[in-house]
Amino acid sequence: MTRELLPVADGRRIRAVVGELVGRSKGRAAAAATMLVAATAIGLLTAPLLGEVVDLVATRRPAADLVTPISGLVLVAIAQAIATAIGVSMVARLGETILAELRERFVERALGLPLEQLERAGSGDLTARVTNDVSVVAEGVRQALPELGRSVLTVVLTLGALAVLDWRFLLAALVAVPIQVWTVRWYVPRAKPLYASQREAVGAQQQQLLDTIGGAKTVRAFRLADAHLDRVRQRSDTAVDLALRGIRLVTRFYARLNLAEFVGLSAVLAAGFLLVGANAVTVGVATAAALYFHSLFGPITTALALVDDAQAAAASLARLIGVADLPAEESPSQPSRPVDASVKTAAAGYSYVDGHPVLRDVDLGVAPGERVALVGASGAGKTTLAKLIAGIHRPSSGSVTLGGVPLDELGPEATRRTVALISQEVHVFAGPLAEDLRLACPSASDADLRAALAKVGALSWVDSLPSGLATVVGEGGHQLTVTQAQQLALVRLVLADPPIAILDEATAEAGSAGSRVLESAAAAALEGRTALVVAHRLTQAAASDRIVVLDAGAVVETGTHDDLVAAGGQYAKLWAAWSGQRA
Repeated sequence: MTRELLPVADGRRIRAVVGELVGRSKGRAAAAATMLVAATAIGLLTAPLLGEVVDLVATRRPAADLVTPISGLVLVAIAQAIATAIGVSMVARLGETILAELRERFVERALGLPLEQLERAGSGDLTARVTNDVSVVAEGVRQALPELGRSVLTVVLTLGALAVLDWRFLLAALVAVPIQVWTVRWYVPRAKPLYASQREAVGAQQQQLLDTIGGAKTVRAFRLADAHLDRVRQRSDTAVDLALRGIRLVTRFYARLNLAEFVGLSAVLAAGFLLVGANAVTVGVATAAALYFHSLFGPITTALALVDDAQAAAASLARLIGVADLPAEESPSQPSRPVDASVKTAAAGYSYVDGHPVLRDVDLGVAPGERVALVGASGAGKTTLAKLIAGIHRPSSGSVTLGGVPLDELGPEATRRTVALISQEVHVFAGPLAEDLRLACPSASDADLRAALAKVGALSWVDSLPSGLATVVGEGGHQLTVTQAQQLALVRLVLADPPIAILDEATAEAGSAGSRVLESAAAAALEGRTALVVAHRLTQAAASDRIVVLDAGAVVETGTHDDLVAAGGQYAKLWAAWSGQRA
């Protein structure tokens, strides 16, 4: 299946979103800017005070005369440090507020994305945005933003101070500007696409790692380890190559900035030499000018260097905003309600790639309360059919109805309330076990949780946990077995209480003993519901009301277990092979 990466915002949209977020905190932004201006202005007093010291020494004034300027230097240092700390703190707090709002908007939208769109993009793309891109933007907000604000203010005010000393010093300092402008214009067009490619390469690398690790058992079973390692290596080599290109680009960027520093400082020193020789300024004033330029070039270099961080952050920000701007799933203004818990597909077809159908004209009817098993070889289309019925995919042809209502009329939210799909991939959320279960039913009491646990046979091992329902599970907490994690998924099903449930090989990852436990738990959880079971183990199929056999995306057999075995068709062969393996 061809990957269709999630969208990326353009520069205009990035500026609009940032402007919108900053505009909501105008007061904070103004206060932070005022404090940084004050801190920078105080710091500018250092150079003239040092120049005064130089003049006092050059004219052999008494040592007592040095007390005043030196005391002034101490006070300036203290006042600047305090004002800078407050200003940087205010800018950082403002940045964190903006980042938090952007992150919340991103997560909210990501959680509401159609699952089909996520499947087309691959989980690696979204994972990279949630982790790497958020980290890059956060680092820019916490470090680059305050530093950039200070640097820009220092540059502007220092240039003004140089003009106050003598306008000719200002002209000398500006000699470095053409080199700096040329450096930035050379760097930005090269950096922007490079960093965008880096972010995309990291996403592709993570997707390949997820595919390889997630399918480790299949990879080993079919001896595909070498092929998958080659793919991982190729993705990693691409990411490393782009990272090295970035390092080389930055090195050349700094080399050009160092050239500008050398040219500018030489010009200021030459101007000072000529002006002092002409008795136009004192040695102290020339010293102050040199110090001003030295303090000027540091912020200029920092600001230009932050272009590097800004390009990385902008590339990551574009990926976050691209997801946050995705339109929400369209729901009917007045969604219809299912009449009952029936399921029907009429001539349903689906293709991941045009011209290569995975399902072909599937006609299937499931009566309310009926339990139907979907059976077939790997690639027969069982999981795809399950996803069509669950509303994850939209049929390429034909239709799917739940309770007599087409999915388009039912809408995404109503579909999710009507049908629940549980796969073999179950996530245990980090936190207390009770909170994990309440994700399916926030209003559930402890008694409700215990009743649901008892229904699927999980209450005994939950009570044996160190803190029972309060035990912290998931990452960093108590580790659950595969069977226990799958039982929790079935408990969530009981708590959510949808009229229609789909189990997609939900017992496949457990061992033999675990499978028996899960099959019993699944049967209990499905009581009173219309159920479709993608049967990995044919014992589940044998216990179903009806069996539907798929082959190459089409229904080839349907009937009860006994009828199909007696018919001697494809299911009978599968059952014979299955029985032989168990014997």
